[in-house]
Amino acid sequence: MPDSVPDSVPDSVSDSVPDRAPSPLDLKVVALGGGHGLAASLAALRRVVTDLTAVVTVADNGGSSGRLRREFGVLPPGDLRQALAALCGDDDWGRTWARVLQHRFASDGEMHDHALGNLLIVTLWELLEDHVGGLDWVARLLGAHGRVLPMAVTPIDITASVRGLDLRRPGSVSTVRGQVQVASTTGQVTAVRLEPEDPPACREALAAVAVADWVVLGPGSWFTSVIPHLLVPELRRSLTRSAARKAVVLNLAPQQGETDGFSPAQHLEVLAGHAPDLAVDVVLADSSAVPDVDELRAAAGSLGGVLVLADLAVGDGTPRHDPAKLARAYASLLAGA
Repeated sequence: MPDSVPDSVPDSVSDSVPDRAPSPLDLKVVALGGGHGLAASLAALRRVVTDLTAVVTVADNGGSSGRLRREFGVLPPGDLRQALAALCGDDDWGRTWARVLQHRFASDGEMHDHALGNLLIVTLWELLEDHVGGLDWVARLLGAHGRVLPMAVTPIDITASVRGLDLRRPGSVSTVRGQVQVASTTGQVTAVRLEPEDPPACREALAAVAVADWVVLGPGSWFTSVIPHLLVPELRRSLTRSAARKAVVLNLAPQQGETDGFSPAQHLEVLAGHAPDLAVDVVLADSSAVPDVDELRAAAGSLGGVLVLADLAVGDGTPRHDPAKLARAYASLLAGA
């Protein structure tokens, strides 16, 4: 999700769930994604497992992240910042640092809407000349319950094939470039690709996937936060070769712009279309967000997986995962491995 979206995850997480499950599972888990979807997943998983690594998309070109990316030529830090904030504890230290990290300046000048955490991350990157080292230092400062890594070590752009942008030719397909532009398109996204097509993957991310017990993909913006991980060739090879079990967590509703009108089964179909060699063990979905259970079960089976349904939504009418409910679902799922 673009960095310009308001950051509400840390406060809602800290208010809804205790800091740790009584007995975290001794498992190595890697969670892939970006934005608010990944943040919700991390806020749940950090209470469930002892060894957690987030691997985050680096394609954002909007908001504070896009401005820093263009000015300094760095990775867009926003999704990385959100992941770090989600890993903060729910004690005073964690809550305070999560708020600091997510704080945005409001002014009439050039600092307007910059997130302090973005500036902190870019500062450490400049001082250390090391993407991973800089993120590790921020995690130490926050007392983060896990590690945050970029999926690649160079900025990436997402390019999409979009049907229906030209109202005079509704069946025609246009090309849209940029994460923000793809996420907000008024057409229907049919496929995405990366520029460059073969970006250098983060070595530490590949190593984490190789030794993981579980890899969790989603929830999140499907075409701009979830699928891009499968388009980095080195990362995709690591995922397909890893002995880790793979879980796909579906969104609670289609996302305006990216997946308007998509059924849950269609989300799996487009994922398989971008990575036909990826086998999935489990598909986790909210029971109230699945209009056709048989269709989704068949789609999960076509990927090699089983469908697991649970109550995952916050219950206020908005399509957001409740970290407490998600933590319980993860604990049951992972413990049954």
